[in-house]
Amino acid sequence: MIELLANTDIGILLYIQEHIRTPWLTPVVIFITSLGNAGIFWILLSALLLVSKKTRKAGFISFLALFASLLINNLLLKNLVARMRPFDAYQALLPLVARPVDFSFPSGHTGSSFASAYVLYKRLPKKAGLAALVLAVLIGLSRLYVGVHYPSDVLAGVFTGIASGCLAQWAYQKYFTKMER
Repeated sequence: MIELLANTDIGILLYIQEHIRTPWLTPVVIFITSLGNAGIFWILLSALLLVSKKTRKAGFISFLALFASLLINNLLLKNLVARMRPFDAYQALLPLVARPVDFSFPSGHTGSSFASAYVLYKRLPKKAGLAALVLAVLIGLSRLYVGVHYPSDVLAGVFTGIASGCLAQWAYQKYFTKMER
């Protein structure tokens, strides 16, 4: 079963490299993937949301979700699983961005993107929340295109990101709503 997953993962990445990468699309995808670097886009968006009283809760809960994602993905799971990056495991795969030095599983870009986007989808007007989710999907897919994550890393990042968003909302309801009263 593990071998089937590994073969499927690398097969998808090699297909993307050989059949989907194009000179006009590559700079667009590299820009999209850079939005997820260190969660900076989501951090800045969450900070911006803190400015208005109408969106302050969404911004605060998004920060909680980003922190949960950092703990779960980058500090716990990456070090526990210690999965080698695909470009290190398969020399035929050529990354399009600087080679990350941390482990591959799960995708931190995807996890933080979905952590924040899930909260924003639940807390903001639907068009804004849907835009956040679309960007999270694009960031996750960009990690495959640039060759730095396996599809299963990205899928795990989606799940851990949504779980982080749910955890943040739960923590806000349980611990922070008492302070408002």
